[in-house]
Amino acid sequence: MKELTINAAVENIPQVTAFVDGQLEELGCPVKAQMQIDIAIDELFGNIAHYAYHPGEGPATVRVEVCQKPLSVSITFIDQGMPYDPLAKADPDVTLAAQEREVGGLGIYMVKKSMDEITYEYKDGRNILKIKKEIGNP
Repeated sequence: MKELTINAAVENIPQVTAFVDGQLEELGCPVKAQMQIDIAIDELFGNIAHYAYHPGEGPATVRVEVCQKPLSVSITFIDQGMPYDPLAKADPDVTLAAQEREVGGLGIYMVKKSMDEITYEYKDGRNILKIKKEIGNP
């Protein structure tokens, strides 16, 4: 397991992505899975940066864990901001035209569709959001 604790700011998304990608590359992660994970990082860390400590800033921890059977990676996002469960909101109706849909929720919907597992809990004053992606055997 490896961890990175960094200020929850939009400008730190590239650093978080590079931290996770470095570990994915060591595992021989397929490009498609890495791209899906990178999009999830952008959405999830971006949400923490925009909303967790609004209007201030605070720390966020990104933890990467590898499971061997089947080969998969779990990425956990931890912050001490306002409690917020992004999974509680109903999925957007993607059958509607964009201008007919309610604003918001599409990014989390995309993460839910591209990851194999996503969980949220609020524990000990912390938001803990975990995504898991099977990456196969290289």
